[in-house]
Amino acid sequence: MKKKIAFAAIMGVVTTGIISFSLVSINIGFVANFLVIWLKSWIMAYMIVIPVILTVGPMVEKLVEALFKDAVTQEFDD
Repeated sequence: MKKKIAFAAIMGVVTTGIISFSLVSINIGFVANFLVIWLKSWIMAYMIVIPVILTVGPMVEKLVEALFKDAVTQEFDD
């Protein structure tokens, strides 16, 4: 569980930082208070994404395993 929380925390920082920076810069441009607006958006996004990664992540992992299960089997059959 510690590994999943660490993954969610690190992945959350990276993804929310990049996306919030991109969207704020596209939508309002580099205005005088850009840094404050961006950091506020980043913090809000981060607080949302951590629970989402922890709850949706396992479902996505199972989906990916199911999607590629046949591909792995076919590789060994060939």
